[in-house]
Amino acid sequence: MNLNRIDLNLFAVFDAIYTAGSLTKAADVLCITQPAVSNSLARLRDMLNDPLFVRTGHCMTPTPVAQNIIGPAREALSLLRKSVQNSHTFEPASAEKTFHFATRDLFEASVMPRLLAKLQNRAPHVSVTNYEIDRNEVVSAMASGSLDFYADASSYTDPHLKKQWIASDRFVVMARKNHPDLRNGIDLDTFLRLGQINVSHRRGGIGPIDIALDKIGKRRTIVMRGQHFLTVPPTIVKTDLIACIPYHLAKHYDLAIYEMPFDVPAIDYFLYWHVSADHDHAHIWMRELIADVAKAFSPG
Repeated sequence: MNLNRIDLNLFAVFDAIYTAGSLTKAADVLCITQPAVSNSLARLRDMLNDPLFVRTGHCMTPTPVAQNIIGPAREALSLLRKSVQNSHTFEPASAEKTFHFATRDLFEASVMPRLLAKLQNRAPHVSVTNYEIDRNEVVSAMASGSLDFYADASSYTDPHLKKQWIASDRFVVMARKNHPDLRNGIDLDTFLRLGQINVSHRRGGIGPIDIALDKIGKRRTIVMRGQHFLTVPPTIVKTDLIACIPYHLAKHYDLAIYEMPFDVPAIDYFLYWHVSADHDHAHIWMRELIADVAKAFSPG
């Protein structure tokens, strides 16, 4: 038998005939015409090379082949119905699911702990994974189903992705406590003079701090360029370097925090997902939960 020829609709008709015992009653159950039932039965007979039912008086009696396959056929139909039903509902308390994220260390350090705390109470069997991914691979990873969400502090435009603003933050200056040059706070001249750590996921190029400085014709002194915000505090505490990092990360460390001595635009965070998952109830639930968690991240 060629499996490519199998039409599950035929087995739904087969089940109805087996249960009802007649073509007419099966047609009533399925809300289709009797000729349509007869046509489906003929196709199934041809596919399985067996009559499946023989007429006995006013009833259709199943053949041994029909009796052998009715159980597996019903199990397959039940599994399919359950899968379709589950795709239209999502019960967090009982769901067993893993959501796959690709986010930067800032999201992982600030949002994930709050998200996991809510998951433990609302969805104890739901888990998450998080890993970094090249932006060029995001769409293909989502299309393949290996990635559910991508979060970034920059706007990312692609026709295959949906996006949602989730939070804003602001840059602040971080330094070690009792920094000898910051006893009276920080002004622009001091900021420009002190050695700094620049965090960027790119090998080169300028970021939002340098763009803001360029607008006023200034340039800072960069001593170190790194990829992760989480490496900044251990370096700051051992040196006289300073760094500009988001406030909602800086506030967790026992270090000195100063407002920026010049205007820098706010940081906007966006959550991305594939268009194919836009109406998925599990995805919708997770997006709403992340938005709820992100409410704690006010710019102030």
